[in-house]
Amino acid sequence: MGGTLFKKEWMIGDLHPHVFAYYFRQWSDYSMAFHTHDSIEIMYVISGACAIELEGTAEAEGCDMTLKKGDFVILNANMPHRLTVDERGPCRMLNVEFDFRERLAAFPSMRQLAVEDEFVAELITEPSSYLFLRDPSEVYQVLKSLVLELDRKGKNLNMKAELLFAQLILAIARLRSETGSEGASPIDRYVKQAIEYMHHNYDRDIQVKDIAAAVSLHPGYLHRVFRAQLGKTITGYLTELRMEKAMMLLRETDIAIADICDYVGVGSRQYFHAMFKKYTGSTPIAYRNSLNTQIWDYRGQISANESDDF
Repeated sequence: MGGTLFKKEWMIGDLHPHVFAYYFRQWSDYSMAFHTHDSIEIMYVISGACAIELEGTAEAEGCDMTLKKGDFVILNANMPHRLTVDERGPCRMLNVEFDFRERLAAFPSMRQLAVEDEFVAELITEPSSYLFLRDPSEVYQVLKSLVLELDRKGKNLNMKAELLFAQLILAIARLRSETGSEGASPIDRYVKQAIEYMHHNYDRDIQVKDIAAAVSLHPGYLHRVFRAQLGKTITGYLTELRMEKAMMLLRETDIAIADICDYVGVGSRQYFHAMFKKYTGSTPIAYRNSLNTQIWDYRGQISANESDDF
């Protein structure tokens, strides 16, 4: 029993997901007896904290994991485990139990996903019978959407639910790859979360203190680890991100130049123009005009070539 997280035969046939159970549950001052499931189980902590204890294999002996908000564990089928929540507070969880079977489906099979995505292939060959990961939020959002869709349609997965399941597997596979088999360092996670926050909020007037608060770090410490990891400051990264977005908007849209600054979170038009010129060596107006000139030159060359053909 145990040995690997997933089944090797999933890479041979085209197997598709089958969900046995899914539920939200809040536990308070509770100690569960050891038990097993015939299916793979995802246990995701939404709030609070709990302890998961495993037994049954050499790797699981003495394994006592503490899961906090955003943590989740995937357990192989028939892995003995138990949940404990102490008197310090409740723990709210989302559990999904699933397996894979042969059937006609819109969902790409695990084999097809593995062929297309190296991270899924690595996930399927995960040598451990359990996997513990810390989620910045992506896995939970997909997991919640999947459960809500199952509530609407029942356990028989429709096309939308199957696509969400594929997205869930991809998200878990990428998170596992980023974390690494030994677990990514906290610094790596903080920098990744800071970058994600900037990509989601660059259109707002955000500052280093806001980014630091989003990842629960002191601004000075985040600034140091960010610069050490990427060789640039947080402000420098955010400026580059905003200027690249501004260039894209000038290149691909007809948005008025006077309004571009609002789209990239720079409230002052004068300051935006100064930043853009420093970053590109050109003003926003000159940049867009140069693109229009290139387009007309290209069209002129095509017309001339067509005339030559006659």
